[in-house]
Amino acid sequence: MERVIAYVDGFNLYFGLKSKGWNRYYWLNIHLLAQNLMKPNQSLLLTKYFTARIAGPSDKEERQSTYIEALETLSDFQIFHGKYQLNPRQCSHCGFRDEVPNEKMTDVNVAVEILKDAYKDKFDVALLMSADGDLVPPVKTVRELFPEKRVVIACPPGRYSVDLANSADESFVIGRAKIAKSLLPEEIEKEDGYILRCPPSWR
Repeated sequence: MERVIAYVDGFNLYFGLKSKGWNRYYWLNIHLLAQNLMKPNQSLLLTKYFTARIAGPSDKEERQSTYIEALETLSDFQIFHGKYQLNPRQCSHCGFRDEVPNEKMTDVNVAVEILKDAYKDKFDVALLMSADGDLVPPVKTVRELFPEKRVVIACPPGRYSVDLANSADESFVIGRAKIAKSLLPEEIEKEDGYILRCPPSWR
């Protein structure tokens, strides 16, 4: 059996779902999705999820917090947090100023984890769920330094990077059917008895 570790770019996956209008799939069991993408000769050992806590509005913060708490109940699942910051922006035509949200550190965190795990011989196949072209360098490095290992790109729906796909051993776009059968239960009981519920706008 091939040992597989999944590395999931949380925001890339979220915005892929959003671009398709698939908000009913936001309550997604990331680890189960990775399992559903396995081939018969593969075994999923661990899923690593990379995200960042958003800064407002409060309703979005609450939905994200509930979702992250739900993911924290999963076994063989790790969450890595980057940073979410607001960058100033000014319109060159009218001078209007506002702030643009920008998620930071995911690329670096993914690169560190995938290279570290390759060095420690933790996987035979790295399944990377992302379509972010900035991840080309770590993918190429893994293939160069560890030619016996494979990197497979699973592009989120509505997302695709030719450069990233070409840098890997294999690539495909995650289909709707795989996502639809990978949802969390609508209610999840935590160890302390607290019940987490899928946000109404995600149903």
